[in-house]
Amino acid sequence: MINAQCRCGALALSLPGPSSLVVACHCVDCQRRTGAPFGVGAFYPAEAVTISGTSKEYVRTAASGGNVRSYFCPECGSTVYWKADNLPAMIGVAVGAIAAPNFPAPIKSVFERSKHAWVEIPSVEHFRQSSATKHST
Repeated sequence: MINAQCRCGALALSLPGPSSLVVACHCVDCQRRTGAPFGVGAFYPAEAVTISGTSKEYVRTAASGGNVRSYFCPECGSTVYWKADNLPAMIGVAVGAIAAPNFPAPIKSVFERSKHAWVEIPSVEHFRQSSATKHST
């Protein structure tokens, strides 16, 4: 088991271990959500994640047309996890909330159409939009 939590520790997740699906996302929404040039999420089956503490929910419409629900700590404001309507059985967890330097690297880099030109993520699958739309190389 590993843990993810907000900065102040009021919102925490217990995870079954490292994820095999880690994704770097360069969409503008993730840039704004994280305050960084991209977000990195580890995806888990929802039933494998235990959530403790109180969260505040922010709902936005994704490029797919479905909703994405971000959950953050109402005390310190850290985004810890999210759920997407198009992946109802999964929870995305902010890798920064896991805070483990040996956590697995991303295997996919998505929404590269809005990627900052100076960002390079080697040894991953690259997608211009979602993972359903691959770059032509």
